[in-house]
Amino acid sequence: MSAKPRPTATPAQALSAMDSLIATHLLGQQEMAQRLGLNVTDLLCFACVLKAGDNLLTAGDLAEHAHVTTGAATGIINRLERAGFITRRPDPTDRRRVRLAAVPSAVTRVESLYGPYYARLHTLFADYSATEIAVLNDWFTRTTGLALEYIEELRELHGTQPPQRPRS
Repeated sequence: MSAKPRPTATPAQALSAMDSLIATHLLGQQEMAQRLGLNVTDLLCFACVLKAGDNLLTAGDLAEHAHVTTGAATGIINRLERAGFITRRPDPTDRRRVRLAAVPSAVTRVESLYGPYYARLHTLFADYSATEIAVLNDWFTRTTGLALEYIEELRELHGTQPPQRPRS
């Protein structure tokens, strides 16, 4: 599909639009979490479990992916397990560890809640050319990295550093 004409925008306008998007998505995540009986952090962690797919995470992996301490991850895992979102499975290579698996019925609940929204996003993406999608993907990826770096700087500055992620 060819790209549709786009209105011009300044970096300041784009930043303002991004701020609005982030604020709206924060509200949306809160709404989704409430509908699922979770808090936003637990929903974020469940999303990490889902994103891992068949490569089941350990508690340490979850802490790293969610940028929380291992102690916080333990509490999150306990809450997600009690709420019926995850189960713990023995690690096949290390009997001292467990792996986190999503409960299929919880996956269905989350997909039914997010599905209509993601369908709308796919429709929106259909309005963009492959080149524009590549630019969006690059921007999202680079902005995520920038945000994570800044979060780490803030935590180091204020002494609230979570476990270190390996740097590539």
